[in-house]
Amino acid sequence: MAYVDHAFSISDEDIMMETSYTVNNRPPFKEIGLAVALLVFGTIGIILGIFMAYNKIGGDRAHGLFFAILGAILFIPGFYYTRIAYYAYKGYKGFSFSNIPAV
Repeated sequence: MAYVDHAFSISDEDIMMETSYTVNNRPPFKEIGLAVALLVFGTIGIILGIFMAYNKIGGDRAHGLFFAILGAILFIPGFYYTRIAYYAYKGYKGFSFSNIPAV
């Protein structure tokens, strides 16, 4: 018979004996504000970039393309985290405010 050390084993009884904890699902206002700001400035950057590229403001189309790319870089994380915050606020399954990382 082999020796089995049960000192470090985890059983169902050990899990049930732990104290219960509460999940703090309070909205992270600072992080949501940052996500909304990224979304707004990204949208403005994309619109201004397209407008600048179409009308050749700044001399050529490169300036407009730069603003559109910069706007897209701001828009993507802003949209992603704003969507998570909205779905968590509405109570959709699988979405929680804890999915938004701290700033």
